[in-house]
Amino acid sequence: MPDPEIPVVSPDAAAKAAELQHAFALFNQVSAELTQAYEALQARVASLTEELAIANGELRRQYQEKEALSERLSSLLDALPAGVVLLDAGARVSALNPAALAMFGALAVGQHWGDVVRQFLEPTITVGEWLLGDARVSIAENSLPSGGGKILLVHDVTSAHRMKTELERNQRLAAMGEMAASLAHQLRTPLAAALLYTSNLGQPGVPDEARAKFSDKASGQLKRLERLIQDVLLFARGESIGRDVIPLAELLAEVAQTVEPLMREHGLQFAAVNPDSEAILVGSRKALFGAWINLLENALQATPTGGKICLSVCRQGDILAVSVKDSGPGIPPDKLARVFEPFYTTKGQGTGLGLAIALGVARAHGGSLEVFSPPGEGAEFVMTLPVSAGDIES
Repeated sequence: MPDPEIPVVSPDAAAKAAELQHAFALFNQVSAELTQAYEALQARVASLTEELAIANGELRRQYQEKEALSERLSSLLDALPAGVVLLDAGARVSALNPAALAMFGALAVGQHWGDVVRQFLEPTITVGEWLLGDARVSIAENSLPSGGGKILLVHDVTSAHRMKTELERNQRLAAMGEMAASLAHQLRTPLAAALLYTSNLGQPGVPDEARAKFSDKASGQLKRLERLIQDVLLFARGESIGRDVIPLAELLAEVAQTVEPLMREHGLQFAAVNPDSEAILVGSRKALFGAWINLLENALQATPTGGKICLSVCRQGDILAVSVKDSGPGIPPDKLARVFEPFYTTKGQGTGLGLAIALGVARAHGGSLEVFSPPGEGAEFVMTLPVSAGDIES
């Protein structure tokens, strides 16, 4: 008989006990893994919290630096003597520094820049320079890095322009001093000739034919003397540049009509080429006309019969190049550097002031005059001029 004190375990109960024991072991294992994962998560959270604190500190430092930089830039803009105008993508004024506020007023904020330009600014013959009341300003523009607008820098160049004008005047006076001796010689020759011819007119018994010849020669010398004096005065005074609005095509047509008969008379071919019929110049119509006629007459005198002279125009952006090219023998290299000197001439009847005056006209209009003469290829005089300002309004 079985022992009554020893419990009898059935096979099913033993199997269930084994399953419970196994489940409990699995639970302990999973619990340990969860504990390890939680601990790892806590460590990761602590690490991320530390990294976040470092990042926040860096961001705070950068923000403080940007704030300090912004304050410095703001102070700099406030103290800047030049005007600063900020335009948005629609070319409307969004901000002005104090210097710009003094120029355009607070009401300019919110207006289209083109309206501000029309209200306050007047274009000059110099590209990028404008008249603002009694002052003269230059305006430079740059696109913002974001591509959503522009920033304009407005400089007051009144003093610089005044100094430039005074320097040019002093240079002319210095040149007049240097050429005083040449001027005396230039005046003496036609004056002596005119006196000689007129003295012959007073001689008794001079035939009428000879008297008329002496009269014509005396008149010619006096006209030469008058032209010389006019050229000297024009050079000494400097051309007074006006505010004429000059259509280029119209002025070139007038110049061509003036010189074409002379070209035909001397047996020369003449061509005028102007591919840019819309260009507008601002300045003195009379001065530019005279300067171009001087260049063409100079080319005419240097070109032998059967040669060719071309008056052409080329435009690159805001700069216009007016060229007078001839097929003559050209200018020797040793004389090329002196062609613009006052009273320097290789022609017996020339005053030597035509090219000097043309150079002065070009400079007075904000341009330049250059000469090119490769050996055996004739000579070319190129006058560069700024076209009418106004693109900055857009």
